[in-house]
Amino acid sequence: MSKHRLEPGTTVGGFEIVEFIYKGGMATLWKVTRPDIDMPMLMKVPVIHEGEDPAAIVGFEMEQMILPRLKGVHVPKYVAVGDFSTQPYLVMEHINAPSLLPRLENLPMPCADVAALGAKIATALHDLHSQHVIHLDLKPSNVLFRANGEVVLIDYGLSHHDQLPDLMMEEFRLPYGTAPYMAPEQVLGIRHEPRSDQFALGVLMYFFATGVRPFGNPQRLKGLKRRIWRDPVPPRALNAAIPPWFQEIILRCLEVNPTRRYPTAAQLAFDLLHPDQVRLTERAAKLKQDPLLVAWKRRFNEDARPIRVENMRQHLSSAPIVLVAIDLSEEAEKLLDELRVMAGQVLNTMPDARLACLNVLKQNRVALDTTLDEDGTSKHLNRLVALKNWANSLKLPQGKISFHVLEAVDPAAAILDYARTNQVDHILMGARANSTMRALLGSVSGEVAAQAPCTVTVVRSRASKG
Repeated sequence: MSKHRLEPGTTVGGFEIVEFIYKGGMATLWKVTRPDIDMPMLMKVPVIHEGEDPAAIVGFEMEQMILPRLKGVHVPKYVAVGDFSTQPYLVMEHINAPSLLPRLENLPMPCADVAALGAKIATALHDLHSQHVIHLDLKPSNVLFRANGEVVLIDYGLSHHDQLPDLMMEEFRLPYGTAPYMAPEQVLGIRHEPRSDQFALGVLMYFFATGVRPFGNPQRLKGLKRRIWRDPVPPRALNAAIPPWFQEIILRCLEVNPTRRYPTAAQLAFDLLHPDQVRLTERAAKLKQDPLLVAWKRRFNEDARPIRVENMRQHLSSAPIVLVAIDLSEEAEKLLDELRVMAGQVLNTMPDARLACLNVLKQNRVALDTTLDEDGTSKHLNRLVALKNWANSLKLPQGKISFHVLEAVDPAAAILDYARTNQVDHILMGARANSTMRALLGSVSGEVAAQAPCTVTVVRSRASKG
């Protein structure tokens, strides 16, 4: 991967860097221009340095896949992407307006203003859901406004698209999101529920109307899970100016079970715009949390947990998930062609199959590993580029192939764990030539074949056979 030093005056992919805008935990933002495009533009570049979280790379891949598929006033216009093999970037329309974040300094806001704001955000969410996307990271910093007042939702690194591979779900065990706004089902690892965005909006409206976060800002999984069984203090107990109808809406959004929230974000927006039409229930009259005994019983009642709804994207039995475990070391180079031929044969017999290309970046058990190679580039990123180069000749469309680099001490265990977690139907992998080391320690392919929960095909290079 060639490296670009980003600074004003340099050119990347035909775009001139004009000004540094912002640096976040996972990316930097730059104002850019191009002679043939008459529109304010931002270039988003992932932060890839020593010790960075691999989720930064995976999340950036997700945004590169999702943003080009989105249209309309509620998303920034997509312009271009940069390839990981040269310089990864994402260029989009620059919405030159502040987010909701500065408004946190003046909370609580008047209820009428919060309800109007909620209606605009709910409308934007409905538009997003209509385009097969669940945002999953709705928070004040990801809400911008156009000059006409329309809400623009940004940052799709944690989003789920029901027609694309969900790399975040496939590669990471812990839930990713922003702690105060995560829905209970997200905490439990469910990423395909569109009403998760309603929960986040409910948290935002509660916070803006009371000045208090309903579930605090927990930083551990145990604290996140508390929202599954412990209801928040009713907002009217914190701000008597909140009318019953608005509390009804907020607490309905914050229901643990998604089926008890609004059926759609559009219906939520309707209630926020027509408070006289809101049907009041016991939620509207609550002034205290449920008694501790009631909450404690709920903690051990599985019925109180979120229902696992059907995935937006239905996987048919005729479309299996095929995992190709690819060894990118020099010793296994002769296997790459044979493995590619076998993968092609499998895909020819099952044209609707989904192919997951996986490489394990082996970690030391004791010694400290570095995330950069001798040239100063990310090992994780280099492996990702190599996987994509390996698969180029298969010519699979986006959505039918994905690429994964896992970091693990035990490669066989990592492959097996991935296969079990992601419902893999068939594993393809290579076996190196016989060697004294293999005889003493055993082989990764042998261990996977012995323990895999699915069919395993082991490919050997012709030079290894006999």
